[in-house]
Amino acid sequence: MKVWMVTGASRGFGLEIVRQVLDGGDAVVACARRPEEIAERVDVTGSADRLMTAAVDVTDMAQVAAAVESAVERFGRIDVVVNNAGRGMVGAVEEVSDGETRALFEVNVFGVLTVTRAVLPVLRRQRSGHLIMMSSMGGLSQPGAGWGIYGASKFAVEGLGEALRNEVSPLGIAVTLVEPGVFRTDFLDGSSLDTADAVIADYADTSGRTRDGAVARNRTQQGDPIKAAAAIVDVAGRPDPPLRLPLGADAVAAIEAKMAAVSADLDATRAIATATAFA
Repeated sequence: MKVWMVTGASRGFGLEIVRQVLDGGDAVVACARRPEEIAERVDVTGSADRLMTAAVDVTDMAQVAAAVESAVERFGRIDVVVNNAGRGMVGAVEEVSDGETRALFEVNVFGVLTVTRAVLPVLRRQRSGHLIMMSSMGGLSQPGAGWGIYGASKFAVEGLGEALRNEVSPLGIAVTLVEPGVFRTDFLDGSSLDTADAVIADYADTSGRTRDGAVARNRTQQGDPIKAAAAIVDVAGRPDPPLRLPLGADAVAAIEAKMAAVSADLDATRAIATATAFA
């Protein structure tokens, strides 16, 4: 039996992962700011002894540390950590204020760091474990207009994940970055998606369209979160999991387009780049 720790477990991908982990016979420490919502949404028939809920705001180091300690006390170990808690932000880069940007990074970047730093001593002692970090297709591909600040937070997660893999893989710890496309979760709801307070008319045809589109396509996305959660659970069971797990045909297409664009830029600037060394 593996022991999972999942943040942002009261809805979206986090909630579905908790359900599938329990159905598969594993134990899970489900963390959320309002853990009572987890109990309301998860059928624990036959699995109550394998579910532990914890009140965790990932920006609160004391709460995170307490949850990790309680998890080890109850189950003796932690095998898979899913850094799922996060928020969205839509607005042109110029529209999103400094305060709005910092608030987003507190959850999407520093929250991931807080959880990761809290669990790594446990995983290092075990010489085993798997860190799964929820990124986005916009964390590797080109973020669309209006998604710049959100994409920047996920680009940061990508960099952290890549470095972490180099640091912890010799200790028997795996790292996987999950890069979903658009899925029919509550990501576009007000509970998960913030919108910049400022509106600049010059961006009406770019980020302004993104604002309107986010509302219009909410709950109509093609991605199935149940299938996405199953893919994440499956990867956690592999002996040699990949560094990256794109989810959705849109994610694959966006990442392929980004790779082609980077390759084209490299070809166009290769002579300039290689001519900058001392003679």
